[in-house]
Amino acid sequence: MATRRKSSTSKGGGVHFPDDTEADALSETCEDTQQDKVIVAVAEPDGAYMVKAGFLRSHHKYKIIFSLPQIPTLGKDTSLSPALRTTPKPRLRATRIIPRPEGGMKVVCEYSAQQEGVVQEELTLVNRSRRDSSVRVRLQARVMDRHHGTPMLLEGVHCLGTEKNIASEASDRKKI
Repeated sequence: MATRRKSSTSKGGGVHFPDDTEADALSETCEDTQQDKVIVAVAEPDGAYMVKAGFLRSHHKYKIIFSLPQIPTLGKDTSLSPALRTTPKPRLRATRIIPRPEGGMKVVCEYSAQQEGVVQEELTLVNRSRRDSSVRVRLQARVMDRHHGTPMLLEGVHCLGTEKNIASEASDRKKI
């Protein structure tokens, strides 16, 4: 008894490799979207906003970028609370507040991870014109011991280095 082998036939498919111009357009699009990736702040029941920064490493400094939705009481004239600007060495400080064209704002912060465990720091954003309108933003992160590996950072979180390296670079700049 003979067995018949069925031959495989392709059903009209094929592999398409992009031209050089198509590949360039794709890589530019990926780079543009990667630069815009930030953490989205989530509204809490008490009116504050929560930013979850994921896992961080102790004794490291991070740049954290997050976006806030359109908040009518703040408007485009938003700044950091004056009380937070006078704190000698805050662990969390906003370096830039940028209004977004589609509404809301993008906030760039620096955070120094000091203690291990689940940490929560707070920023208060105010309207420069109307001091009575403010919004609290809580940053929450899980800080690991520096000897327990390197955490995978979320998009919108960038490691600036260890506290010692950053301090030595700053002193080197002062010498020049």
